[in-house]
This record gives sequence, structure tokens and C-alpha cells, in this order.
Amino acid sequence: MLKGSLLLVDDDLQVLESMADWLRDQGLDVDTSAGYADALEKLAHKSYELLLVDVRLQDGDGFDLLEQVRRNYPASNVVLMTGYGDADAAVEALRAGASDYLTKPLIDDELLMAIERTFSQREVIEENNQLRKELDKKNGLGNVVGQDPRMLKVFDMVESVADTKATVLVTGESGTGKSMIARAIHRKSGRAAKPFIEVACGALPENLLESELFGHVAGAFTGATSDKVGKFMQADGGTIFLDEIGTASAAMQVKLLRVLQELEFEQVGGGKTYKVDVRIILATNEDLADAVAEGRFRQDLYYRVNVINVELPSLRDRRSDISLLAQSFLQDLREDTNRPISGFSEDALAALENYAWPGNIRELQNVVERAVLLGKGEVISAADLPRDITGGQSLNLSRVGSMTLKEALEEPERQIILDVLEANNWNRNATADSLGVNRTTLYKKMKRLGLEDGKYANR
Repeated sequence: MLKGSLLLVDDDLQVLESMADWLRDQGLDVDTSAGYADALEKLAHKSYELLLVDVRLQDGDGFDLLEQVRRNYPASNVVLMTGYGDADAAVEALRAGASDYLTKPLIDDELLMAIERTFSQREVIEENNQLRKELDKKNGLGNVVGQDPRMLKVFDMVESVADTKATVLVTGESGTGKSMIARAIHRKSGRAAKPFIEVACGALPENLLESELFGHVAGAFTGATSDKVGKFMQADGGTIFLDEIGTASAAMQVKLLRVLQELEFEQVGGGKTYKVDVRIILATNEDLADAVAEGRFRQDLYYRVNVINVELPSLRDRRSDISLLAQSFLQDLREDTNRPISGFSEDALAALENYAWPGNIRELQNVVERAVLLGKGEVISAADLPRDITGGQSLNLSRVGSMTLKEALEEPERQIILDVLEANNWNRNATADSLGVNRTTLYKKMKRLGLEDGKYANR
């Protein structure tokens, strides 16, 4: 049985009533109109999921009614039907925005199929709209938490520059949220409906980075068996975010300078010049002015990328936001994990606020996730936090001096997995289930983090 509201519009009263009765028998909520004017009157007082409209009406035209619906009632779909149809008319109807175009006399199964198809399309569109709203919430400024004066200045700057074409350089330590700010700028700009393409420049060697950014033609190098579209082309009309720009080689810096100035490039191995319309946002955790002084970064490129600088403070420089961020992460995790955790104890919040956070917001998020997964009570206490934080020793500034950033950021993940392994007596299947990951992912993480079976079992 079908479910939904439908307005049937036809000036043949006999056809109108018989078809309406049949559609009601199929489970639909059906109203009828004998003409154009009456249909508009009904639309003004009631919403319909679908209008089934005859093209030829005594007081108007089905195409005119379709235009009115598209303009004033965009949530309603329209299926046109006619006894005088041809292929050109069908194409015209679909171009005008009709969901379907049917030719009389209507076959019952054909009509049902058209209605079912239209309702299915509505569901997909509604799901996409909901996903888009969730994406806006996730990637817009509404998800960037902070009340510290430094962050309020960042928010004001994002609002000011979002809808301009200016190149933006986002700076700050690793883990401070540079990617999130870049996405927020994109989502608040006029390019929000276009692609947002992110490239981690430091993760690729120079030859692969050039191909990744600009694409290549078949035969450009060994293994290039076909043409490849680069990230700049993929971002055409939208925004490209180049993270870790300070790692770019001297040769790549020359190519980037040209793209930033002219928005033109050639594919690797190709001679054709492509021009794109992209907004460029860059990020780095380095001091580019120092890199220029040391000869590692081109001065002309520095001046070109440093048009607008959004500088993100470290978490230890915005301690008043730590509690706010922890509560925000907890809320998201509660929704994802269905854990009945109401909040943090005073001693837990005090420990979080007194910690140095070398890994910044990313590290805080990992710590809250660990506490939610392993906590036994309804309130996260200091006992649920890693010893590194409650003891105020590990991962503090003195220890960070002897660790790489990668090592510092791996510590919370290693501790979470180790604690869950121990809680499950080193049963990897049970541990994977507890963490919500598949076994293969767990095995790879254990190997990467040096957590081979039993290595820490008797520590």
C-alpha cells in the first residue's frame, strides 16, 4: 500500500473521480481539482507530496501549474499526464521540473510505478538535505567550540573573510583545528555547494604531490597508465585546502606560486594549460617567516600566501575552553556510543585544565573518547583519565622535549588500546568489539603502536 498526499488535477470529471477512488484504494490521501485555479486554491491551504496533473485544462495549462508549484511550493512533486504526448513533450516536461510524464490512457501498474518512483526520489532528496544539514553542523563554525577571547577573534575573522576570494593562511600547532577552520570558511562561503578538497602536502613525496595536485597524462612516468585528474581540477568552483604547506620543496613552491597568482597549471607530462576557479586555503604549523629567513621557503610565495592569516591558539593558551571542549566531545560520543555518562567530576575537570596538552584539541578528544569507552560510572572521574594527565608528568613539556610530535599524539591511542586489551585479558576479538573496530584494523594499530600480544601483559 502506498502512503502519501496527492492532488489529482483533471477537467474530465468522470476520469477525475474514478481515478481518485482507485488511488484512495491504493492507500493514498487524495484531493481533486477540476482545473488550474482550483488547484492553486487548494495548494494555498494544504501541502501535497505529489500533484498528478493533466496537461490540458479548461482554465489553464498543466505546464503553467507545474511552474507555479516549482516556484511557490518546491517541496511538492509534479507528474504530468496527457492524451496527446510525444517524445519532445516528455523532454520538455522533465526539463521544466516534472518528476515524470505519462501518456493516457494510463495503465494501472505504470501509474503506480511512477508514483512509487516519485516518492522514492523524495526520500532520497530529504535524506540528502538532512545529511547536508548535518554536514553544515559538523563543518560549520557551530561545531568550532570556544569562548576564549582569542577564539572569538578567530570566529570574527572567519565570518569576515569567508565570502571573499582572498587566499587564507591558517597557522597554529598540530591538533589546534586548522582543517576544521578551513572547512568552516568553505561552508560559510558562496562556494559551500561546490567541492572542498583537502591535500596533506607533507604526506606525499614531491613527485607524487605534483601528480596529486595537478594530475598527469598517460605515460608521464612509470606506472602512469592513464590520465589522472588532479585535486585543483577536482576543486574547480570550490575550495582547495593545502595542509602542511611548509613542507613543500623548492621546486613545488615555484609551481604553487604560479597557481596562486594565475590559477593556471599543466598536468605532469602534459602541455595543455588548465585554468580553474578555486579558493585556496593553506595551513602550516611552522613559522614561515623563520623558514623564509633560513632560505627554506620562498619569500615571494610567503607574501602571496600570507594575505590573510588566521592564527589558532594552542589549547594551553585557551584553558578556559578546555571544559567546554570536553563537554562537547562527551556529548558527541554519548550520541555515537549510547553510553549513559552525564558529565565530568570536579577532579577530572581540574586534571584536564591543568594538563599541558601538547597534542592540543586532537589529544583532548582522544582522552575523552578513552574515558567514555573505559569509564565504569555515570560520571567521568580523574580515575578514568590516563595517568599521564592525572599525574601531570607524562606528555608534559619536559617529556615532549624528548619526543617527536607523532610519538606524543600516539600515546593516547596506545593507552586506550592497551587498557581495553588488559580489560579483555588480551582477547583481540573482544577488544575489537569493545572499541567498535574490526579485527584487521585493531591488528594493524597494535603492530604500529608496538602492542604485540603479551608484550605489556606483565608490566
